[in-house]
Amino acid sequence: MSDLDRLCADLADRLDQELADVDERLRASYPGDRGIRQPVHTVYVPADRFDAGIVAAWGKQALAALDEHGGTSAELARAVGIDATLVEDVADRVRAKLAREPIEDLRIDLEDGYGDRPDDEEDDATVSAARALRACLDGAGPRPAYYGVRFKSFEAPTRRRGLRTLGRFVQELGDLGDGFVVTLPKVTAVEQVTAMVAACEALEAELGVGELRFEIQVETPQSILGADGTALVARMIQAAQGRCTGLHYGTYDYSASCGIAAAHQSMEHPAADHAKAVMQVAAAGTGVFCSDGSTNVVPVGSTPEVHAAWALHARLVRRSLERGFYQGWDLHPAQLPTRFLATYAFYREGLPAAAARLSAYVGTSAGSGFLDEPATAAALAGFVLRGVECGAVDAAEVHELIGVDTAGLARLARRRLAEQE
Repeated sequence: MSDLDRLCADLADRLDQELADVDERLRASYPGDRGIRQPVHTVYVPADRFDAGIVAAWGKQALAALDEHGGTSAELARAVGIDATLVEDVADRVRAKLAREPIEDLRIDLEDGYGDRPDDEEDDATVSAARALRACLDGAGPRPAYYGVRFKSFEAPTRRRGLRTLGRFVQELGDLGDGFVVTLPKVTAVEQVTAMVAACEALEAELGVGELRFEIQVETPQSILGADGTALVARMIQAAQGRCTGLHYGTYDYSASCGIAAAHQSMEHPAADHAKAVMQVAAAGTGVFCSDGSTNVVPVGSTPEVHAAWALHARLVRRSLERGFYQGWDLHPAQLPTRFLATYAFYREGLPAAAARLSAYVGTSAGSGFLDEPATAAALAGFVLRGVECGAVDAAEVHELIGVDTAGLARLARRRLAEQE
């Protein structure tokens, strides 16, 4: 070994010791992709309107809306503002999705969508909804991959009611399964997230259920910027001690809290984009999913009215996808056609170029005109993998176009748990 090599080795040993705490902190704080599928949407259903057959019912209503207002592929393309060739390409896939898995993530709402009711009435609704969810999960019909409950916030006026609802729901549901997640709304302080962790631990110990995980709903300015000028949402993720699965933007509560007039509250307002950009940076590398919010313009009424709502929804879904938000909220069955039309068109449109670049990267083709680095290759693989997971892309296509199977694609995408799937 040369003197220089010896010096570098000694220096590396010293730096390993000096940076050991930093290395461990980075590993703990930024573990990377969790290796699981992110749903393309979350559907919110008030608890008193929820029943065991609601997933199939939403799928049927979505298909009925398509049948009544969709027309031909060309007419539908003009209505939603998506290229006619793409609509033709994805139309059968979308219909199959609406029959097979119309809802990927289902949240039973006992917060704003349910409202304030007498305690006895909310108790009954909580138990009934949990029993209906159990029947849905155990039944033969379509079921969501992810499911859970949104309870009232840990703000002082609703804290006791929220805890009571959460406890009763979890107790009644029993076996939570891998897809269960709860929504913590209107978070205004890091300490509320810490309190949620303590509540999860207490319920787990008392009820003997599996691990409780939760998503943080970002619908207050205080969760983005604290009084000390720091981005509290980043601290909230760490305060969750690995239990936080997602950050969900709340379009209307956040906009109203910022003083934005109701007519101008939307997912594309500059205030919304700022909040979501902070969320995105805070969640990067943590394995926490980011979700965009919703539009309250629902596709009902005459065909022109439905088309106008569909065009808006499709554009907003596409906008979110282009900005790296692969999930959003849907509030009405007739929003499902444009959720999947826009999502499938996004992945189908981008597939040829992504596949060409990936095949060049892995050496199964001569070249693509790009010299992609590993991080970009991971992003390309993640894009294609998301398309496979939601049904826009077939595994056989991936193998034909890129020369790898889905497990190989997951490794390229740096899916941390891909080998266990």
